[in-house]
Parts: sequence; structure tokens; C-alpha cells
Amino acid sequence: MTEDQLEQETLVWLQELGYHHVFGPDIAHDGANPERRNYREVLLEERLASSIARLNPKVPLAARDDALAQIKDLGTPALLSANRQFHKLLCTGVPVQYQRDGETVGDFVQLVDWAAPSMNDWLAVNQFTLQGPKHTRRPDIILFVNGMPLVLLELKNPADANADIWKAFDQIQTYKEQIPDVFQYNEILIISDGSEARMGSLSADTERFMNWRTIDGVNIDPLGQFNELETLVRGLLVPEMLLDYLRYFVLFEDDGRLVKKIAGYHQFHAVRSAIQQVIIAAQPDGSRKGGVVWHTQGSGKSITMTCFAARVMQSVALENPTLVVITDRNDLDGQLFGVFSLSQDLLREQPVQIATRGDLRDK
Repeated sequence: MTEDQLEQETLVWLQELGYHHVFGPDIAHDGANPERRNYREVLLEERLASSIARLNPKVPLAARDDALAQIKDLGTPALLSANRQFHKLLCTGVPVQYQRDGETVGDFVQLVDWAAPSMNDWLAVNQFTLQGPKHTRRPDIILFVNGMPLVLLELKNPADANADIWKAFDQIQTYKEQIPDVFQYNEILIISDGSEARMGSLSADTERFMNWRTIDGVNIDPLGQFNELETLVRGLLVPEMLLDYLRYFVLFEDDGRLVKKIAGYHQFHAVRSAIQQVIIAAQPDGSRKGGVVWHTQGSGKSITMTCFAARVMQSVALENPTLVVITDRNDLDGQLFGVFSLSQDLLREQPVQIATRGDLRDK
């Protein structure tokens, strides 16, 4: 299989999942159906504006235009900081103000319909040319949701022994230097050489690029170990799954150095299963027993707990819950408190640490 054949095969899988496919040159400013004014534009602005109007019909046009302007200019030149700002706007909405009945009203313009995936615009574009300050590059596949480039896939020739998966990783690092604007909006990076596939965040090094080894959350490597890319595509990029992942499984931690972390498949499915069980257990006739999630050492308990906490706190089925984290070691307590404290963007609340029994009663 050549790189082009791998690209075409991936596009077929994506179309089966509900993405509409277009060829990058066709929507370029000089293409058959232009959707960009030039190669520097990374947003499909008309699609984004149309989605904003569709999802926010009660918000005045001027406020919707203001929201679009905020997305186009994220207000910081630092790439990872801009990415963090965008992720916050994506998940919580873009803050706007407008006049209603003579009063100034504060509101949020939603960029995505989280509850109804089909209400969003799902687009897979291959060979999307991007012009940076000095270089022009063309990533293999970019997935746009409502005109925003949220997922980038870089593929390498499966038949070339010298073009392995880490050549794709190196290519993305080059892209980040040469066409940085598209990465302001990126949520997930995917690299593959046909047999192997990995996914990582914008700040991830090679060690943090991970397999996605399940489609249904139960069976591991259901298509065999040499079909990792198809497993990842069908297991994560399904619109419903991807929206859930983007909303609750992306974290930014800043302890002097900003880092973006994204959950692994085991953390994603553990939290989804646990949430279902907790909602059942919390019903009036429920058992009040949520269950147990078991982790091996070093497999990311802290991220699982943080993502679970965020899901519980934002669940409609659970009214304003209080979460108490109990640990059996002081060092672990401090470590976990640190992780929760650094994840305020996701939790939308500042956690507090308990020192004594009396302190616990007071809190």
C-alpha cells in the first residue's frame, strides 16, 4: 500500500462514520469550489459563521460576529497558550454582550452542539495547503468540525522502511514551526504508517503519543495488531465519541510550564463506564454503590480521576454533587491535589485540600 492509498482508505473509513470528504485544492481560493480567501486561512470561515448562526439563533448578529472575531484572534502569540484559550472557548462558549430591552446582557455563543452530533458540520479534507511566514505545507488529512480544524492526521508510506511512524511525528514538529496557525485550533494529533498508529496532544513528546486499542471499549485490538489506524479512527473519531472526548478528556496543566494532556483509551472508557454506573446508583432506588476502577501503577490514575470529577460535576442527572477524594498517603494527597488544582479549566472550580477532621466538617 502506498501513502496515497492509505490516505484514500482512511477517508473511506471517515465517510462511513459520517464525515463529508472534500479534496483540499477544490476548496482553495483558486479551486473549483473556493471556501478560503488565501492559503494562510486555517478556518473555513463561512462554515464556522453558518454554524454559529444555526446553533445560536437567539443571539444578535453583531454578537455572533464578535464571537467569530474572538475565534479568529485568540489574543496571544504563544501557540500553546492560544490553543488553551481556544479549547476553553470551544467547550464553554465564547463570551459576548449585547443589548436587550435597554439592558446589557451577557451570554455565551456556542461553537458546537454537544448534545446532538448530527447538528454539527463534519468535514474531512485531504491535501489542505497551508502557507506560513516562510514555507507552504500540505498535511495529509485535517478534520474540521463546524469549520474549525480540530484533528490532524499525518501518514507515512507503509511500504517505505525508512518512513516509519516517527517520521510522521517529526513532520508534525516541522509543521508546528512552519505553519503554526493551524495548531492554535488543534485538539488531537494522529500519526500512522499504516500498521502502527499513535495519537498525542500539541505538547506531547514521542513517549506521550499513545495507541488507541479499542472500538467498543471492551475488545482490545479488534481488527488485529496491524490495523491500529482503523481501530483508532473507528474507536475515537466517531462524531459522538469525539465530542465526548474533546469536552471532558483534554486537560491543560500550568505549574510554570504549560502542558496539554489528553486521555488514553483506557481512561476514556473507564470514566464513561463509571459515570453510567454512578448515575444508576444515585437514583432514588439505586444501590448508592458506584463501583471500582482498577489501575496498574503509572497508568494515569490522576487524569482518570480528574476527568471523572469533571463529568460528574457537569452531569445533568446529578444535581450539584460534592466530591471528596480520600487517599491513604500524604504524598499522594499532595500530588492529587496538585493535579486537580492545575485542571481548573476542566473542573470549572477550585478544589480545596483538607488538613484535619474539623477542617473537613467546616468545608
